[in-house]
Amino acid sequence: MARDLGTKYVCFKCGTKFYDLKKPVPACPKCGADQREAPAAKPTSARARAAAVPREVEPEEVPAAGEEEVEAEEEEETPEKTEE
Repeated sequence: MARDLGTKYVCFKCGTKFYDLKKPVPACPKCGADQREAPAAKPTSARARAAAVPREVEPEEVPAAGEEEVEAEEEEETPEKTEE
């Protein structure tokens, strides 16, 4: 026969697992913490879980110093249109 021991808890202070034995105040038998005072857990969305997972970041392609100068020279050589 399975007995109904009440609600199962994991103490927010010491981590002890226990049942409240259907008592009005769910207090941890080890440290005495009232489980109704537990801080509210933040809801985790799929986006938040994905952000918490570390990803491999590919290094950005950094142009060599010579390439930057070539691009700057090409911009200078383009003829500008003058209004007549």
